[in-house]
Amino acid sequence: MVLSDELHSTVRSGARETVSACVIARDEASVLGDCLDSVAFCDEVIVVDSGSTDETVALARGRGAQVLHQPWLGFAAQRNVALDAATGQWVLEVDADERVSSPLRSEIEEFLGTVAPAFDLAAIPRREMLLGRALGPAAKYPKYSHRLLRRDAYRHDELRTVHEGIVPEGAVYPLGSDLVHLFAASWRERCGDAFRYARLEAAQLDAPRTPGRFVSGALLRPSAKFLYRMGIDGAWRDGLLGVGNVAVDCATDTAVWLVYLFGAGSGRSGRSGVPAGAHYGSRSIHRGSPRLVGVALGSSATTRAAQWLQAVAMEGADVALISNVPRIADTAGVRERKLKSAGPLQLIRALDAEQQLRPIDSVVAFGRLARVAARFLPPQLRGHATGVQSSDPHGAVEAVLASRAGLAS
Repeated sequence: MVLSDELHSTVRSGARETVSACVIARDEASVLGDCLDSVAFCDEVIVVDSGSTDETVALARGRGAQVLHQPWLGFAAQRNVALDAATGQWVLEVDADERVSSPLRSEIEEFLGTVAPAFDLAAIPRREMLLGRALGPAAKYPKYSHRLLRRDAYRHDELRTVHEGIVPEGAVYPLGSDLVHLFAASWRERCGDAFRYARLEAAQLDAPRTPGRFVSGALLRPSAKFLYRMGIDGAWRDGLLGVGNVAVDCATDTAVWLVYLFGAGSGRSGRSGVPAGAHYGSRSIHRGSPRLVGVALGSSATTRAAQWLQAVAMEGADVALISNVPRIADTAGVRERKLKSAGPLQLIRALDAEQQLRPIDSVVAFGRLARVAARFLPPQLRGHATGVQSSDPHGAVEAVLASRAGLAS
């Protein structure tokens, strides 16, 4: 990632901004110790315990954490309890089976001391460890998670029982170092966790219980997902372990519909702001400033794209540039993601990473090569505002807002 010199020069006088580590736990004594050690650099550590019967509470207190007792309310509500108790300017949310790597610790501290005043939210790459091995494309790495947030800027949606992540409303700072997740130590654990999440997701699903919807949700979509993850994401590069992980993911989608078909669904659509039928993030939520991503291949196109995106940013948009060459112009405020090659697969994967950071409203191609490559993009990566032109920056922002209004109607 390349950030502007303007942001790098935004340095607070004195100490860095403060940060509170927040952990929700229950019977996590076997893994909690290493987690707490990894966040010891934070200004305070809060553990919200939902009724542990092992040594979780004693272990947390022994490492200096503040322990709150809260009977289980759901993932989102438990995280909000921790948010309410935190006193730091920023909150770092970590699960008991996650560890802040040493490079990530250094990067977070640098972020808090330099560019943090310009942001309310940062995203962290999550590295999944399955059976002791690190997964890459088979776990959609970088798999950004919005775990570092300004305390008073966001809250979790308590009507979501699972996948309770933050919905960004402005520019998100992408950190580059890993949050390590001990995904599962065995296939039995992996499948058990997947089924438990399927039951929670089924309780949020709101769709007609018809044969057509079942065939689509339980059979066609998981099959298409498996092929996409294998071919487009390149999950095969993680070997048999990666293929198995993707197979479990797809089988979980089928399980959601099986559980729902037999009466588990509660029909909560419309209450949480997240369409319950769009399980597993198959639809994006667009809030806050317009989000435009420019795609440029070649030096001339990259320079034009960077200058245009800078003008769009001055109109209040959140922008990023995907390119295969270094930009020449000094265009402050335009974050850049580099492509290793100019092929369609590389572009798709780069856009997927940008989509993980924050849902894209529109992808704008600059130059003939980029326009050709953009034709191969899946619909979900093109953005809803597909007719945006690279001529008038103000008109581009207005086109995105008009398209959003159409989605909401």
